[in-house]
Amino acid sequence: MPTICGSSFSVYRDVEEFFETWKERYDYLTDPTLRVLDIMDEFQLTATFFIVADTVERYPGLIESIAERGHEIACHGLHHSCVIDHPRLLDFMEDKGRNIIHRMNKNHFSLVSKSKRPEMSVQKFESDTLKAKQILQKISGEKVVGYRAPNALVNGWMLDSLEKIGFEYDSSVSVNSLYKKTDSPLTRVSSTPYYPVNNSLEAGPKRNFIEFPWAYYDIGVKIPTSGGPMLRVFGSSIILKGLKQSLKRGHSIFYFHPIDISREKFPKLGKWNSFYWLFKGELIERRVRQVLRYIKQSGTKCQRITDIIPYLLEV
Repeated sequence: MPTICGSSFSVYRDVEEFFETWKERYDYLTDPTLRVLDIMDEFQLTATFFIVADTVERYPGLIESIAERGHEIACHGLHHSCVIDHPRLLDFMEDKGRNIIHRMNKNHFSLVSKSKRPEMSVQKFESDTLKAKQILQKISGEKVVGYRAPNALVNGWMLDSLEKIGFEYDSSVSVNSLYKKTDSPLTRVSSTPYYPVNNSLEAGPKRNFIEFPWAYYDIGVKIPTSGGPMLRVFGSSIILKGLKQSLKRGHSIFYFHPIDISREKFPKLGKWNSFYWLFKGELIERRVRQVLRYIKQSGTKCQRITDIIPYLLEV
């Protein structure tokens, strides 16, 4: 299924590779996405949708439906290709000699890559991402200013490139004690929006580009609680604790994928497919609803990321 291509659980490096070989049904995305739109209408909320640009061709009419309901269209790459070197769980299981488990400190073990070397040149990243931006702008009729890195694998140089080609923010950084997907230190980063230093993900002086990092729950170790796979694994209780704590620090991020709430059984695309999708469907929709219900009942304001930027730039 193309929606997980590039992840450590998939045998496909990106969506482009998937479509070169996959000849069976692939659309497991449209129905749950439309369901997400209905849920957002039900709770009277608008959100930011980070979209892989080639879905415009593969899922005709879907992106238009999202934009027509008032949601922000942001960029999740051209083909969901990872920009920097990263560990693939399948490779790790097959080659136990690779030293990709690092001790970060006494409370922190992390599955990380040794090198974090670029998997594509700066020029290739900029040209592909600009192409994705233009595709999404054409189909939505709106300026696309936001980006999230595929698999949240991000380095500081990528943010500089994003600013160069017209983006105003990124939302890929996750400060936590379970994994680290960048080679940049994050010592001055929490869960609140900040201005990143040039060629780094560290917080620095004001500039015309903002990072929106993810929520975490700090109990001596930092548990990632913005949602996504963690919502499936940990449940809504831990996610809500982390969101509440992060909201005390400032603006915070909650996210999930439409396929998280899909009721369908997915085709097997890797050795760990069954584990990765052990928790999904109706169970995860209930968890999503619990979080959204808290947002509404607590009076927390839920906005598209692009709507928050003007307030931050005024500070």
